[in-house]
Amino acid sequence: MTAPWRLVDGPAGALRLYSTTAAPGSSPSRVLILCHELPRVTGGAADAGRAYPALADRLSQESGFRVVTGMLRGAGGSDGDFSASGWLEDLSFLIDQEVGVDGGAWAVGFGLGGAFALRLAADDRRVRGVASLAGPADLAGWVADTDAVLGRCRRTGVISADGFPADENAWAAELAGLTPLDAAANLGDRPLLVVHGADDNEVPTAAGRALADAAAPNGPVDLRIVPGAGHWLRADPRVVATLIGWLERQRA
Repeated sequence: MTAPWRLVDGPAGALRLYSTTAAPGSSPSRVLILCHELPRVTGGAADAGRAYPALADRLSQESGFRVVTGMLRGAGGSDGDFSASGWLEDLSFLIDQEVGVDGGAWAVGFGLGGAFALRLAADDRRVRGVASLAGPADLAGWVADTDAVLGRCRRTGVISADGFPADENAWAAELAGLTPLDAAANLGDRPLLVVHGADDNEVPTAAGRALADAAAPNGPVDLRIVPGAGHWLRADPRVVATLIGWLERQRA
């Protein structure tokens, strides 16, 4: 049975946090940060974190990492409204709170969370490795229809405050500015795992290949295209096994 979520005082107010304990014989300062997807169904923000404790527990038990996941602002009962800068601030807060002086964080992101994991790593050398699962390579085309993206965010509930954002164009520019390809290219010698479903009808497989190609000149890259898999990889046992194997290799 998983432990309960707990509320902490985050940058935008209350932030829901779930963390596992370190596995026996492992370093408690070796932390994995899980970055969740952007909810897609009406009212989905309230349920955004439902599956993450079980996933965190399994990853921790089988990889030896201590796993931390937070419901970033606007999602899963956390205060605030979704924005690129806000989610990055929340992720940095998690690292500040959960990583010791001599520790290291690895970032794993699903869907749009993959773009945030990459940008977090590009901006913070405390992140020692990244896994992007069904993550986009570019967001400029997606946010070009800003009204549609904001409409999705309001329907799902990750944006709920009246008048937010104050500047819709600036809000969209922040999202486009995550530039996952550039982030991948700036990982340096840090390892990258890219997993993509062969039948992903939301983010093309070419995006995964582009991310791997961007990082490959500088550091170790592991690209896995999963036959028959679509966009939602979190519950695919093949993907979870691939992620666990990659994490085990990071402990060497």
